[in-house]
Amino acid sequence: MSQTTPQAPACSRTGRDDSPEPEELVTCSAMPSKQKDWKRSTKRFLNRRVRITEWLPEYNRDKFVCDLIAGVTVGLTVMPQALAYATLAGLEPQYGLYSAFVGCFIYAIFGSCKDITIGPTALMALMTYQQTIGRNADFAILLCFLSGCVQLLMGVLHLGVLVDFISIPVTVGFTSATSVIIGTSQLKGLMGLKFDSSGFADNVRKVFSHAGETRIWDLVLGLSCIIILLSFRKIKDIKIGGSKPTRKQKIIMKTLWLISTSRNALMVLACSFLAYLLHEQGTESVFVLTGKLQSGLPPLQLPPFQTSFSNQTFDFTGMCTELGSSIVLVPVIAVLGNVAIAKAFASGDSIDATQELLTLGLCNVAGSFVSSMPVTGSFSRSAVNHASGVRTPMGGVYTGALILLALSLLTPYFYYIPKASLAAVIICAVIFMIEYEVVKPMWRSSRKDLVAMAATFVLCLAIGVEYGILVGVAINIVFLLYPSARPSVHVEQNTTASGISYLMVTLGNSLYFPAVDFIRASVGRAGIKQGASQLPVVVDCRFILGADYTAAKGIASLIDDFHKRKQRILFYKPRAAVLSVLHGVGLEDFIHVSTQEQLDSTLKDSSSSAGIKYNDVELHDVAAIRHKEKEAGENSVPLLPEPNLHPA
Repeated sequence: MSQTTPQAPACSRTGRDDSPEPEELVTCSAMPSKQKDWKRSTKRFLNRRVRITEWLPEYNRDKFVCDLIAGVTVGLTVMPQALAYATLAGLEPQYGLYSAFVGCFIYAIFGSCKDITIGPTALMALMTYQQTIGRNADFAILLCFLSGCVQLLMGVLHLGVLVDFISIPVTVGFTSATSVIIGTSQLKGLMGLKFDSSGFADNVRKVFSHAGETRIWDLVLGLSCIIILLSFRKIKDIKIGGSKPTRKQKIIMKTLWLISTSRNALMVLACSFLAYLLHEQGTESVFVLTGKLQSGLPPLQLPPFQTSFSNQTFDFTGMCTELGSSIVLVPVIAVLGNVAIAKAFASGDSIDATQELLTLGLCNVAGSFVSSMPVTGSFSRSAVNHASGVRTPMGGVYTGALILLALSLLTPYFYYIPKASLAAVIICAVIFMIEYEVVKPMWRSSRKDLVAMAATFVLCLAIGVEYGILVGVAINIVFLLYPSARPSVHVEQNTTASGISYLMVTLGNSLYFPAVDFIRASVGRAGIKQGASQLPVVVDCRFILGADYTAAKGIASLIDDFHKRKQRILFYKPRAAVLSVLHGVGLEDFIHVSTQEQLDSTLKDSSSSAGIKYNDVELHDVAAIRHKEKEAGENSVPLLPEPNLHPA
């Protein structure tokens, strides 16, 4: 029989070609394999964390054209919004533009969703406003830096799961309340009023008290802008030519769509031109104008770690104390909104929450070096980006470049923007965030969720958005923990194949310390009332996923209660994790079975060995006699006297 000569491994040697000694083997095929694995793992890591390395090698001219159109369209949308949101945040308008460009560049490098645009939003502006009331802009910039640091820390620790504890009802209540707060805060700009307010109730009260000071031309301009903006919002849905439009009809529809998506920029531009025409040197303008903006790019510098205002100096610790809970709440809300937008535009693909956390953290940290306020993803601008046909995150680069161009060349012309037009832009953006339509389906499906939603909504309006959402989350956690403290207990009477009656008590949820007393009382009450202190009780443990030491001690006390009245108690199909906890406390009388056959056998053996009778009545007949007594009525003669246990 022929023998096959074994082939030597593919190796490169130094030295002679005859039989190799061990020291002559220097490199072999395993070395290139390890290098390839290292390169592959490095590439996977870069593609996962530095996302531009994944799509940039495939970037082409077609994608460039699509991204350029989308980027310019979003840029024209973000400029008037940024000015308005800075005013909403209690800052000078140029801070809105400072906040609008850095996130675009950072997200293009690290972001995982091509549609998202990072920048100032109405929600972040409102939450920033809570920290700038009576303070200077340094607090908003430091809040941006600290928010980024918290988001980076959450990303490194993979704490994106914490966002899942904020349920949809709480989110709906929060966004609806903030929309109402933002809308009412713009009434003074819409009416040309000038006053300072703190909070929703104070703002509404002062609007009514200053209503007599309304500037009629600002009100007319603001209401006209709202009507036109809402009309322009609908023209993109106009269909021309039926199912098969001609080329000319397609161009008309595309033009209508372009007018609709850039309506904010067109409206602000038209109002600014009108204000410029009506303005006369040396006289007061017909409208309340934005005023002079600081021209040029923002200075590149460290975030302010100390500041002075109102003859007070605050160091870093003092500033953090003033910012309070917003240091945690603002970044969490920003992440919540950003992940929600990413999911909305992901088309069913999974979202890497950790990557979004890290990217948003970098956007805020980098933005704080150019005097930015806290930023996050904008749903409205992301929708415009998506509808404009963006192909890659490079669209954000063109948006950022347009903002830089505006800061460099256009800031002198922002002087003539009427505040009423900016107020109209904000109002038209937030009124569609009030999600009243979810109340009806929520009432039909889960009414307890309405409690969390209503509490969040009301408290956000009454005491502040940060406290409102915290209370809403707390209510959700209570609803989440309640089943652990009060698990479901289902009792039914069953009969074995051999004719022995017993009570099956089925417990739901886990067996942890909040539920110990409740379970002990419920099972004991079932054994006494429904089992006449005689029928064996079988505790169904199939749905109990875990247990703790307190619960184990409670089970020991429950078993002891049953033994004192000489009533059998068994446990059916407990899980291994539960058994290990219960055995850990030294339960000697803990009897458990794993199958129905074992249960039948155990009940039969215990019944025959104990020979227990109920005043000469067999144990398995007790339940039937009790049933007959119940049917006979309360005034009938008892068929079964009081228990008198004795051995057979």
